[in-house]
Amino acid sequence: MRRAHAFPRRTALAVGVLLPIAETVRRWGDFGYAPRWLDDYFVGAFLLVAAWRSRRDAREGQRWLAAAWGCAVGVGFLSFFGNLQSLHVQDSKTVPHELVTAVVGAGWLLAIAALAASLRRIPADAS
Repeated sequence: MRRAHAFPRRTALAVGVLLPIAETVRRWGDFGYAPRWLDDYFVGAFLLVAAWRSRRDAREGQRWLAAAWGCAVGVGFLSFFGNLQSLHVQDSKTVPHELVTAVVGAGWLLAIAALAASLRRIPADAS
């Protein structure tokens, strides 16, 4: 796999591990209503599966990575603008909401970049 195509895979692996951990830290002691946090576990798992599937076959992996990053971009959009709308409402006992919003925004931009990279054409000789 060429270096440009390694970015979405390596990033999927890192984000797939870090996203559920970060959400657990954020919600520690007050998980509340499951749909408020379950999306981060779903996206993390999807990214890990995509990274795993892309290890051996670049073409099949590209499809998985594009799908996983597309999901992350969609969920990130809702999360970022939802957090931005309620910027001064503290919803976590462990992390200030302004910090959460900034991290979610940076993560959303990273997901957009990884999605764009995962959509680049793979040469016919790459596998």
